[in-house]
Amino acid sequence: MSAVTDPLRRPIWSALTSRQAGLTIGTARAKRFPGDISPFAATSPTDPGALTEVAPLVDDGGSVIFLQEGAVPTPPGLAERARAVGVQLVAAHVDPPAATDQVLDLTAADTADMVALATLTRPGPFLPRTNTLGPFVGIRDASGALVAMAGERLAVEGHTEVSGVCTHPDARGRGYAALLSAVVATRILDRGEVPFLHAYATNRPAIGLYRRLGFTVTREVSVAAFGKPPVAAGR
Repeated sequence: MSAVTDPLRRPIWSALTSRQAGLTIGTARAKRFPGDISPFAATSPTDPGALTEVAPLVDDGGSVIFLQEGAVPTPPGLAERARAVGVQLVAAHVDPPAATDQVLDLTAADTADMVALATLTRPGPFLPRTNTLGPFVGIRDASGALVAMAGERLAVEGHTEVSGVCTHPDARGRGYAALLSAVVATRILDRGEVPFLHAYATNRPAIGLYRRLGFTVTREVSVAAFGKPPVAAGR
């Protein structure tokens, strides 16, 4: 498939031009999510000149993140803040998790706890309205504290991304990440869609976990963050 026909080669662009187009900020050639939802941005896969339209989408002090197959050039007017190599995984089948009353459907009332857990564990960009991109599930301990969660993020034609998978350090080793990832992926499959997800290529434990659930690494992806360059002193 070409970059135009395979929605997962540029999943951010695919999401912002299809199922999540209603959230788009930008132009016909360069798009991003609102700043309180996600820093993800993308440009048209058929128009290299679209990079010139990215910088106006970035507030002073803010940043955008690209995630796609292939190299990500630095958009004119922005400065590179970070780069990494990731992998994309897809699952055609996931063994349904055993029934348990541990798993809770999270709602808007859980937002503060979700942001706090993500801030502590850093599963990826998670902002005050990231949880509006799709449903999330979680586990609370006996004290009521949210100790693990997972949910849905990018939605493209025929596919939905599993994301936000994280566990509080004090609750690791109990299988929560595997359980919640399986719950989310199974729900996606039950809707007739294909679950996919991303991990840093160096995160071998996470990749191993997802492979055990039934995910297969399908491609390498580039992850790059850009922001406005600092203003020179005296200007």
